[in-house]
Amino acid sequence: MSVKAQPLHATRTFFETTMSVKPELHLTTVSGYFLQDDPSTDPATFDYVRSNFGLIDRQYDEDSESSRDKSPWKRFQDHVDHLNSVASTTKFKVLFLGRHGEGVHNVAESRYGTKLWDEYWSLQDGDEYGQWVDARLTQKGIEQAKVAHRAWKDQLQEGIPPPQSFYASPMNRCLATAQVTFDGLPIADITPFRPTIKELLRETMGQHTCDRRSSATAIAAEYPHYRFEDGFEEEDLLWDPKIRESNEDRNKRLSCLLGDIFSTDDSIYVSLTAHSGAITSILEVLGHRKFALATGAVIPVLVKAEKVNTP
Repeated sequence: MSVKAQPLHATRTFFETTMSVKPELHLTTVSGYFLQDDPSTDPATFDYVRSNFGLIDRQYDEDSESSRDKSPWKRFQDHVDHLNSVASTTKFKVLFLGRHGEGVHNVAESRYGTKLWDEYWSLQDGDEYGQWVDARLTQKGIEQAKVAHRAWKDQLQEGIPPPQSFYASPMNRCLATAQVTFDGLPIADITPFRPTIKELLRETMGQHTCDRRSSATAIAAEYPHYRFEDGFEEEDLLWDPKIRESNEDRNKRLSCLLGDIFSTDDSIYVSLTAHSGAITSILEVLGHRKFALATGAVIPVLVKAEKVNTP
């Protein structure tokens, strides 16, 4: 076990202890509802705005005559309600996965190339153009979050079921993206917008200084309405300058996060504002096809949670 894994292990133990008193859940993606489920959809050309977040306008077995006058989102919501009503040991949630807008570190990586970025520049605090420790959004990144805001506003008019819970990575680029995206939307109970900050929702940890978060005090000063999850530490105990988290460990971390959310949150529609690596892991542990998101993009995923009997 690496040095860096020690604090991560302590954090995992906290969640696993919480989860141990509840039935274990087996989480899987349910495909056939969104374009991003379809292997023929190219992530490089996918436009979440023009495609209604990828929702497929389809018929459902329980559709009635009156359903024909409802919007695709309303019929989808009725279908999810139906799925949850007929299963006693299974529940369904819709996760809205949003990647943060472009950050200053994304620009730096493009400037130097991935190889030089990984080997040298990502280990520095910044360059002549600025700092990227706990990287902030560029102006382009802010504009991408504004696009997401307008997309959500349009989809709400089309009947999309709004998120009932909002979670965000503690990294500044995610906190800012969530703020610009959701603040001011006509969604009940989000004024002021108050997402919950989840430590395990962050990007691949270690070495890269852009992935070292700010202190809880600094976060609270900049985002006073945001909530911290229970047990959130003042300082970043998970980032190590010498050791980079493996993809396998990242998958385990995000699996633990999903288990925590599904075990403790009764919301059906959940928003997660996170990173490319975190979203990659979420999709992988759910059995979803690989689907790389552009900065600022959003996709929904329908997830089935089945209770597994364990001793």
